[in-house]
Amino acid sequence: MEKILLLLGVDAEGKLSKAGLEAVEQARRLACSLPGASWAVGLVGRDAQDAARQVANCGAGKFLAVTGDAFASPRYASDAAAAEALARRSEATLILAPADSRWMRALPGAAHRLGAAVDTHIAAVEVADGAVQVRRWYYRQRIEAQQTRRSRPWVLLMDAGNIEPWAGEAGETALEALPAEVAESWDRTKVVGVEAPETDEQTIRPDAGLLFVAGAGWTKKQPDGLSHLEEAAELILDFVRKTKCSLGSSKSLVELSSEGQAVLPFLTHLHQVGQTGSTPRHPKGLATCCHGEEPHVVGWRFIKERRAVNLDPNCGWAQGKADVLYVADAFAVMREVNRLLG
Repeated sequence: MEKILLLLGVDAEGKLSKAGLEAVEQARRLACSLPGASWAVGLVGRDAQDAARQVANCGAGKFLAVTGDAFASPRYASDAAAAEALARRSEATLILAPADSRWMRALPGAAHRLGAAVDTHIAAVEVADGAVQVRRWYYRQRIEAQQTRRSRPWVLLMDAGNIEPWAGEAGETALEALPAEVAESWDRTKVVGVEAPETDEQTIRPDAGLLFVAGAGWTKKQPDGLSHLEEAAELILDFVRKTKCSLGSSKSLVELSSEGQAVLPFLTHLHQVGQTGSTPRHPKGLATCCHGEEPHVVGWRFIKERRAVNLDPNCGWAQGKADVLYVADAFAVMREVNRLLG
């Protein structure tokens, strides 16, 4: 009989992230699919009462918590110790957690202490013929494998964006607090603050409804024989600010700087979408001035609705890779779009 533990980190406001709520739904479905399985939620943070109320009706049989000032901020030493304590208290055979920066950093070390196997970047957990199986992506998410393990405990870090988050009503529940033994050695790492860009300057938004991708065509010479980088930057950033979309880029555009060519200054390799970049999961995507070649389109496989703007009617997007292709000048299109957006 499997015992499932779902580990969740509580943010500074006492809430759970969207990725955490997706993991709640995954754990709930897994527990329902395994006859006789029981599951518990383990919370880590400064205070876990509000987070426990948030998922009180998810169906978990027990709610455990490790709390205190030492656990308020993500940190390897404290998070690994908390995860170990929760796993031992629950006697879990399967340990699930969202694959966010907190647990990706801490859980492999905690798994070693528990003598557990650990797998990361899990897309889904299923039950087949009575056995737990996971689906996992390899080679930049171009190959999907189904795997299972006999060894227990088994730690699974769940990638976000593969399942709808749990959306049940809040409620009241009994929360069992575990004693937190704070080690002096933890003070070697201190969280002194958070540095974040201004809201208007934030261009990577994983939860945005739209992904806007700029290609190398924005830097090419226009009909007047000149390139217009300043105007391109203004048009792109104006659209991103007005729509609060997420900004992406083709590999060729972000690598122009290494070739000594002029580039859009706000783009980095973190914006890169494609075979060697990210594979975002936004509901809609709009590609501009990129040709829709295979290495780039690999990153679009999880985008549900794809549209593109390109002057070439025979580009890769026209070969069935986009739902709609606008054969037009991206500069003219975005000028008009930004005007309509006010």
